[in-house]
Amino acid sequence: MLTLVLSGGRWVGLVLVIGFLFGGVTACAPGQETPPPAVMRTTSPPWDAPRDAVANIEAADLLAEPLDTTTNQRIIDLEVVVDGEPVEVPAYIGIDRLRALQAAAHTHKAGGEVWLEGSEALTVTLGQFFTLWGVRFDHGCLGGVCGTVEVTADGTAVDDPAALVLAETRSVRVEVRSEN
Repeated sequence: MLTLVLSGGRWVGLVLVIGFLFGGVTACAPGQETPPPAVMRTTSPPWDAPRDAVANIEAADLLAEPLDTTTNQRIIDLEVVVDGEPVEVPAYIGIDRLRALQAAAHTHKAGGEVWLEGSEALTVTLGQFFTLWGVRFDHGCLGGVCGTVEVTADGTAVDDPAALVLAETRSVRVEVRSEN
C-alpha cells in the first residue's frame, strides 16, 4: 500500500493513489482475445481437440451455448479407425473452456462418447462434428489419410456421411483405409 503524508497529517496524492489502483486493476484484468480462425487439419492422427473451440464452433455453423446447457441431451458412441488402428477421440472437442461455451456436439472425456446437448442437438451432423474437431472429413479423406472412407451408423452403411444427423443414431463408426 502506498501512503503519502505531509507534516500535520494531511494526505496528499490521494488522486494519484486512487488513479494508480484503479488503473492497475483495469490494466491487469484479463481480456478475451479473438481466437485464431479454425483450421481443418490434413495430417495423420492423432488429432487433439482445438484449444480455442469458438472458431471451430463458428466454422461448423453452430451456436456456442453455455457449458451448463443440457436440453435435448443424448449420448452417442463414435469409433474412428485408420488403417486398422483405433484413433482416440479426445476430450473437449466442441468445448471452449476459456470462454465456458460448448457446441451442440462435444466430448467431455477421451474415448468416443459424443454428447449432444443444446438447441441444435437434434440436427448436428457428423460433418459438423469433424469441423468442431478441426479434422478434414470428406468422401475420400480423414485428416491426411486419403483412400476409402466408410461410415456406418448402428451397423448400417451411410451413403452421405457428412450429412449424417448424429441424434438419429446410437453409434457411428468411421473407417479409413489409405491408398497404398
